[in-house]
Amino acid sequence: MTNKEAAMTKAPAPDTSGDKASNTVKDPENWTTGDETMTGAQASYLQTLCEEAGEEFDPSLTKAEASQRIDALQAKTGRGRDH
Repeated sequence: MTNKEAAMTKAPAPDTSGDKASNTVKDPENWTTGDETMTGAQASYLQTLCEEAGEEFDPSLTKAEASQRIDALQAKTGRGRDH
């Protein structure tokens, strides 16, 4: 069997649409790397959101904490949400 034939016989990707829970969305509290320092991208975006919301930026947040703070500030500022 050629590589092309093998690729064509692979099972299709699972359907993650609809009401089924997806393993691509996890609560930040359950992240295995959630206690690591937030990423540079998180810090940059969080700093922008803090400025827009008139709130203080905390550079010591973990990845999980930063994610939760981003969600809260997006709700407050209306940023990052589909309209």
